[in-house]
Amino acid sequence: MPSVPPPQTVPPVPEQPPSPPEDSAPWSTWSAPAAIVVGFAGGLFGTVIVGVFAAIGGSSLNHPTPAVNIVGDVVFDLAFVGAALYFAFLHGRPEPADFGFRRPALGLAVKAFIAAGIGYYALTAAYASLLGLHGSDKLPSELGVNRSTAALIAASAFVCVIAPVAEEFFFRGFFFGALRRWRGPWVAAVLTGLLFGLAHTGSASSQYLIPLGFLGFVLCLVRWRTGSLYPCMALHATNNSLALGINQLHWSVAGVIGLIAAANVVIAALTWPIAARGAGPALVEPGTT
Repeated sequence: MPSVPPPQTVPPVPEQPPSPPEDSAPWSTWSAPAAIVVGFAGGLFGTVIVGVFAAIGGSSLNHPTPAVNIVGDVVFDLAFVGAALYFAFLHGRPEPADFGFRRPALGLAVKAFIAAGIGYYALTAAYASLLGLHGSDKLPSELGVNRSTAALIAASAFVCVIAPVAEEFFFRGFFFGALRRWRGPWVAAVLTGLLFGLAHTGSASSQYLIPLGFLGFVLCLVRWRTGSLYPCMALHATNNSLALGINQLHWSVAGVIGLIAAANVVIAALTWPIAARGAGPALVEPGTT
């Protein structure tokens, strides 16, 4: 009788660790709360130093000039950018694309921008109507937008360009990316939105912190669905330009549109070359190739 060869056993395939979500950040989740602490501490220290030097130059500590307020606010925002970069570099050399500096598919970016904008403004209008709110941001008035042309230009640059770029870089580029590795995009978006709203305590009326938290949430969804920070910065800059031009300056429609266009052109000029050097090919809409 012919001999029957023994059955061959297939070695078990070792379990692979779950891969991180697509487009997730290469830095660890613990980096997110650590960067909050370091950024806040650095921002406070920086603004104190600005105030001290301003006082030496003759400015009042209790009633700082608009110039001192603007410089202090810029230093505070840059402290968070520095904290994000520090913790990102702890895990290797990050690429601009890791923070979301990618050129998105134009159609997807436009649709995300419009959907997020409609959702945010519809909720804000309903919220304000329900509670009878009529507050506005306190920050532009503290920056002296109505005192001089120089103050107006400096305040507009901060509110409409510097703040959107710095805040989107930290919240959507760094913080949201880190939290996505932990519990996925929806939980990360909720937590990032809550923190984004709380971060505006002092610059916005307390009654508007909830809508600002929702804005932070929808901006996270835009970042997630487009894979890019550019639609987020565009919507953020547009929102700030509308708030500044309508609520503070009472400009005409043409003036507000001009401010929106100028802010977005400057942001694109400053950040687009970063994506061109390191972002790789543009993302495509989900489901396409």
